[in-house]
Amino acid sequence: MRLALSTLGTPGLPLADAVALARRFGLDGLELRLHPDTGVHAGLGAADRAAVRRTLGGLPAFCLSGYVRICEPGADGPVVDALRADLRLARDLGADHVRVFPGGTDLAAGARRLAAVADEAPDEGPTVLVETHDALPTGAAVAELLDRAPRAGAIWDLLHPWRHGEAPADTLHRLRDRLHCVQLKDAPSPACTTPVPLGTGAVPLDEARRLLDGYDGWVSLEWERTWYPGIPPVEDVLPGALDWVAGRWPAA
Repeated sequence: MRLALSTLGTPGLPLADAVALARRFGLDGLELRLHPDTGVHAGLGAADRAAVRRTLGGLPAFCLSGYVRICEPGADGPVVDALRADLRLARDLGADHVRVFPGGTDLAAGARRLAAVADEAPDEGPTVLVETHDALPTGAAVAELLDRAPRAGAIWDLLHPWRHGEAPADTLHRLRDRLHCVQLKDAPSPACTTPVPLGTGAVPLDEARRLLDGYDGWVSLEWERTWYPGIPPVEDVLPGALDWVAGRWPAA
């Protein structure tokens, strides 16, 4: 497994400092949240994109986490244009993946829009990853979309399938062949999703870790401090994430 940190957990921190934090903890990469307040977004010009690459200094930005909603209602054009822009940014930054949300349940529209950007994401280019989230929160739901979109992959957010009643083994069974990233987090209960340090909540992290033995893809610590500013800094949680990835789990 390769451990990354999502910059969702470092609100207000300049990218250079996030890179330094990742290096200090020996992480393998970053998951970059795309938003004007992070300084990384599809509106950057060529000079700014080059500056981001210099700041990364060879640390992989393995995934650009955008907010395109691939199955949302409405016309295809704006969705396709936004996803194209994120894919071009990924290519310029050397990122292998772009995250999208479902945003709706129109699987035909999602598949059609993913097909429309195939020229931006050829076999050797960035891969679009659909996260288990919002309207398609389970592995079964995302797999149904991916069955119609052969070039896309999946992100398994450990929280959402579980809180919607899907067992981790079932999620992995549905997504295994298309799985590129696991988002690591914990929460008190299905009804309360405020982040808590790993191993102190109810998300079945022990079971997920056993199931993922032998998985060689990315794991990203998604510590949602952007949305929950009162939770501890991500530095307090990273040691537990390192233990989880290394198999030193459950913690003593």
